[in-house]
Amino acid sequence: MKIYTKKGDSGKTSIIGASGLNKHNIKIEAYGTVDELNSLVGLLRSFDNPDFSVHQKELVFIQDTLFKIGSILASASDVEDPFSITSNNIKELEIFIDNIENQLEKLTSFILPGGNIWNGYTHLARSVCRRAERRITALNMEEKIDNNILIFINRLSDYFFVLARKINVINNVDEIKWNS
Repeated sequence: MKIYTKKGDSGKTSIIGASGLNKHNIKIEAYGTVDELNSLVGLLRSFDNPDFSVHQKELVFIQDTLFKIGSILASASDVEDPFSITSNNIKELEIFIDNIENQLEKLTSFILPGGNIWNGYTHLARSVCRRAERRITALNMEEKIDNNILIFINRLSDYFFVLARKINVINNVDEIKWNS
C-alpha cells in the first residue's frame, strides 16, 4: 500500500463517518493542531537527562491522551468513538503539575519564555497547546465537544509552563523576569 492516496489533492478530506470536508474545516484544524502538538511532545521526550526521566513517562501519558483526543475530534459528531477523556485523565495531569510546581520557586512576576533549547521547545508546545484549545473551543461552537477534552487541553498548557520552568532548573538556567 502506498502512503499517498491522492484523495486529498483537491483540498478535501475524510474523517470517521464523513467525507468531502474542506481541509481548512474547523474540525480538521482542531485535530490537526492536536496532532502538531503531539509531534512536539515527541520532540520533548527526546530531552536526554537523568533528572528528566520521570517527565518522559508523563509525556508518554500525554501523547496517548492526545491520540485519544485526536481520534474523538476526527470522528463525525454522530459516530460513537471508542475513546473518552475522563476526570481521571485530568486528575493525573494535575498531579504532574502539582509535583513539578512543588519543586519550583514561587513566581513573583511574569517570566520570559526561554533559557535553552529545551525550554524553548516546551514553551512552543505550550503555545501550540493554546492554539489547539482555541480550535477546539471554536469547534465546540459548531458541535458539542466533551467538556473533559476542553479541561484537559487547558490544563495541558499549564503543565508545559511548569515543565519549561523545571527544565531551566535542571539545566541551571536563570529565569528572566519580565519588566513591564
